Amino acid sequence: MSTELLTERHGDTLVLTLSGPATRNALSPQVYAAGVETLNMAESNPDVRAVVITGAGGHFCGGGDLQRLAHNRAHDLSAQAGNMDAFHQWVEALRCFPKPVIAAVEGVAAGGGVSVALACDLIVAGENSRFLTAYSKVALSPDGGASWHLARALGRSRALALLWLGESQTAQQWASYGLIHQIAPAGTVLDEALKLASRLGELSPDVLASIKELVNDASQPLRAHLDQEKHHFLINLSKPAAGQAMEAFLNGRQRKG
Repeated sequence: MSTELLTERHGDTLVLTLSGPATRNALSPQVYAAGVETLNMAESNPDVRAVVITGAGGHFCGGGDLQRLAHNRAHDLSAQAGNMDAFHQWVEALRCFPKPVIAAVEGVAAGGGVSVALACDLIVAGENSRFLTAYSKVALSPDGGASWHLARALGRSRALALLWLGESQTAQQWASYGLIHQIAPAGTVLDEALKLASRLGELSPDVLASIKELVNDASQPLRAHLDQEKHHFLINLSKPAAGQAMEAFLNGRQRKG
């Protein structure tokens, strides 16, 4: 049975659960389609302030379904191309989604599962979790943006080593690379991710969206980026949230003084 994408609300946070424990939540075309549709609905729903992605059965995601890949390799490469287009559409939707997206990683994240985690804005990982980019061990190259995210985050040499050698990496190693925001005890990762989502949900959604867009576009030339910062700053300054927040801050400082 293919992995499903289950949805559940926790306050103002939408939790998406990859559910296919028999295959360690292997990715499927159904997941890609549901992922894009769910994010589209969540973007237009003001009651959703953040999204958390996790996996069922003690693991995050084992990556692609190798049986499906083997079948498509032998019978229909065009079907595999379509599946990859759908996967990449979901990855791009995660990257561009204007609200915070947090990956809550327990157990194993492998292959495409690593790509999904990297496409999220922040990763909360269990202290016993493992990250595996073992494409090379089945004679495949990465998909889902793994090479792009790792090269940007780690630099060329370390990204090549991770992707060429495909060795299992611990949460502690990934934290030392700056890829993980928080390590949590096993079994508490989703709770910690929800706490983080709740903190982010208290901030201005417009400001969160502006900051995400600016960071996503940070590879552009400085002059263009300064102009983009100015544009976002003035828009946010004109909104009621800025006036209320500045008034509360100044009143609080006056009381302390």
